[in-house]
Amino acid sequence: MRLSAVVGLGTVFLATLAMAQGGKDQRRSGYQDMSPALQRMQDDDTANPAMLYVQAGEALWKQKAGASNKACVDCHDAGSMKGVAARYPAIPSGADKPVDLEGRINLCRTGQQKAAPFDAESEELLDLAAYVARQSRGMPIAPADDPRLASFRAHGEQLFKERQGQLNLSCANCHDDNAGKKLGGATIPQAHPTGYPIYRLEWQALGSLKRRLRNCLIGLRAEPYDYSSPEYVDLELYLMDRARGMTIDAPAVRP
Repeated sequence: MRLSAVVGLGTVFLATLAMAQGGKDQRRSGYQDMSPALQRMQDDDTANPAMLYVQAGEALWKQKAGASNKACVDCHDAGSMKGVAARYPAIPSGADKPVDLEGRINLCRTGQQKAAPFDAESEELLDLAAYVARQSRGMPIAPADDPRLASFRAHGEQLFKERQGQLNLSCANCHDDNAGKKLGGATIPQAHPTGYPIYRLEWQALGSLKRRLRNCLIGLRAEPYDYSSPEYVDLELYLMDRARGMTIDAPAVRP
């Protein structure tokens, strides 16, 4: 099983690389910018530290909680989660604004399990997000085809290109204009969200895309948004559309 998983991920990576080098698509994931040693760490589920969170998420998936005394598995088997992480953020039924994957998990927790929502970046929320995202590994990013998302996505694009903070820089200045160059000895990535939640060696922990975006804002010497702010969801909507068709490699490892 371990060998087949490694071979499968290697095939996915080679296909993505071939497309990028063929002149049709010059996008690169953070995986492609990593050293071979880190790529091997991610590809091997027995060495990838994010898989510890996936295992914990599987246990939570089967654990009954809340006043309803229901577990996630009572409504969904793991197979039904295939492709979910590839199409979020999305607008849930009966709602008028999008939520990200973590937000959708909390909606199920409060609405179906009748339990208190998990805190942002809590281990439980990241565990479940990693478990759900793992089911979409190897699938292409396919944002939800919902015209109601257009205005939120446009706002995310505006935020991506807007100069902020004391450094007066935008996300695009780094990840569009200078991607592939070095900053502090590290390669500047194109910022495609193919692997979230990710285990960053810098953090020595798993983290969400929100945490990574907050890091960037702090690096710009800008005031980071609160974790509950819609700006993060709008940014993710734009980034997922920008990465449309790229391969999900969650839960990923990054420097």
